Amino acid sequence: QVQLVESGGGLVQAGGSLRLSCAASGRSFSSYAMGWFRQAPGKEREFVAAISWSSDVTYYADSARGRFTISRDNAKNAVYLQMNSLKPEDTAVYFCTAAINTATIRSNAANYWGKGTLVTVSS
Repeated sequence: QVQLVESGGGLVQAGGSLRLSCAASGRSFSSYAMGWFRQAPGKEREFVAAISWSSDVTYYADSARGRFTISRDNAKNAVYLQMNSLKPEDTAVYFCTAAINTATIRSNAANYWGKGTLVTVSS
């Protein structure tokens, strides 16, 4: 079992930055691929970014590539999402997720999910 708790959300103006954190507890965190999803009001949950257990492979949604950076610190059991140049359309609840590999995350079939943190970007 892996428990995930997100933090770092909040209100930011367009063009600003936020860094989301996800603290993981449980066994074998370093063996899991990690990822971030988001869900805007009235919309389906969508993939944002994923990172392999060793950090050697990362994936990004087109909407996130070039503006967001996913990273992890296995010694701290944490994964991060640095978000720059934020836009109002980035407003959503952001969820941290864990799975056996990045393909599982990208297919929206991850085993473990946090409860989310709200990001609001004002224009």
